Amino acid sequence: MAENYSSATRPVRVRFAPSPTGPLHIGGVRTALYNYLFARRHNGTFILRIEDTDRNRFVPGAEQYIVESLKWLGIHFDEGVVNGGPHAPYRQSERKPMYRQYAEELIKRGNAYYAFDTTEELEAMRKRLEAAKVAAPQYNYITRSSMKNSLTLSEDETKKRLDSGEPYVIRIKIPRNEEVRFHDIIRGWVVVHTQSLDDKVLFKSDGMPTYHLANVVDDYLMQITHVIRGEEWLPSAPLHVLLYRFMGWQDMMPQFAHLSLLLRPDGNGKLSKRDGDRLGFPVFPLDWKDPVTGEKSSGYREQGYFPEAVVNLLAFLGWNPGTTQELFTMEELVETFTLDRVSKHGAKFDPEKARWYNRQYLIRKPNEELADIFLQVVKAKGVPENLVNRDYTAKVCGLIKEKAYFTSDFWDIGGFFYIPPAAYDNSVIQKKWNDHLHSFFAKLKHELDNPSCNFTAQSIEAVIKSLAAESGISPGSVMQPFRVIVTGMAAGPALFETMELLGRDEVVKRIDAGLIRIEASSTT
Repeated sequence: MAENYSSATRPVRVRFAPSPTGPLHIGGVRTALYNYLFARRHNGTFILRIEDTDRNRFVPGAEQYIVESLKWLGIHFDEGVVNGGPHAPYRQSERKPMYRQYAEELIKRGNAYYAFDTTEELEAMRKRLEAAKVAAPQYNYITRSSMKNSLTLSEDETKKRLDSGEPYVIRIKIPRNEEVRFHDIIRGWVVVHTQSLDDKVLFKSDGMPTYHLANVVDDYLMQITHVIRGEEWLPSAPLHVLLYRFMGWQDMMPQFAHLSLLLRPDGNGKLSKRDGDRLGFPVFPLDWKDPVTGEKSSGYREQGYFPEAVVNLLAFLGWNPGTTQELFTMEELVETFTLDRVSKHGAKFDPEKARWYNRQYLIRKPNEELADIFLQVVKAKGVPENLVNRDYTAKVCGLIKEKAYFTSDFWDIGGFFYIPPAAYDNSVIQKKWNDHLHSFFAKLKHELDNPSCNFTAQSIEAVIKSLAAESGISPGSVMQPFRVIVTGMAAGPALFETMELLGRDEVVKRIDAGLIRIEASSTT
């Protein structure tokens, strides 16, 4: 079914609205990505709004972390806390003065009320209900009648309490015996009976709105057309639908799309930081250090992942294009992404697939770009100055990148291009070395050192095959020992191209050194 969500009268406007309570989970990044792709596909607007009404959970540095994470991944927003916009401010704590009027308007309309109950009175109510075997004690259409609120107190008594400065909250008045119905783009029709809903607090005693009031008011004022958010907010959606109705904003109510959870690799439960710690993969985009505890968490950026690989990975966690294509640029994702291909079922996170994606993007990176990264390592290793150059390193990267998952693998795979091996893979030497091979490599050194050999990959291969035939041995039996003598390792990049890049003098020198060391070790 073709996607057709945009309206001729209401241009698409979506928002990503995280709370600055810690590092941005990779599941939150996926939510931001889907919002971004949807907005771009429909030529709409993507907004970054910070929902920091819960000041008790505020964590210093978390907002900056969110902004930096999105920037690294190339998820750019059109309006928000950094670049402003027509609906500024985009930080809810800075919008505090406006929320009270909406809460009080709900009271005037008979859809909310003042509640003066103390913590002790609320606890006593819960205990009474538990004693009566009520499974889920709630402040609702039944219990509100026995509590201290403007529905049970007289108008004069309520005014007196307000005038005296007595602490209070404002609660929504959930109607009795109704069905709340709304259509979710991903899940279809959702129907919830109000008997299962409680009178949630909309406005707190500290003068701050709760998430429920603030997000609905802000979505209305910012003209949000689609709310694309995580599954954890699905139980709150009926309350939000009621708020739109109570305020008379039905025509401005956004369409909802609740994304499924990211699951652990085994599929059992929501993906958490503990799962990453236990299995050795990040669940955050960037490294994070808790400003209070000092606890450190690893991020994809610092572990060497390319942002394009992380974006591609996240796009496929819950969505598919309906084709066999797995690698997409951001532009291709924008062209292809539709919400009707987003699954309502949880998506299992696969750490190996994450590595696979990074490898695919690494292989496709220009060698010169990889050289700029690798040269930083090469310089730190004390490599001879003549080898610390971009052109040579770009050629090295071209040979070794298909063996790597990360640029951090490059030195282990290709350090021999800069420094002769200090040790050999003894398993190969012990298993395959013999006097015939010693004689063969002594002759090979002489042949390769001959100026008539132009020392290209093709000519090196021809010399080996010719000499092997002359010596009565198979070419295959000498390849791995040859690699070990020159590189120290039993496996690696294409052998003849490796020799060509190392150059005649260096290869001959390493064969000579190898024969001496292997002979010396065999006599001890």
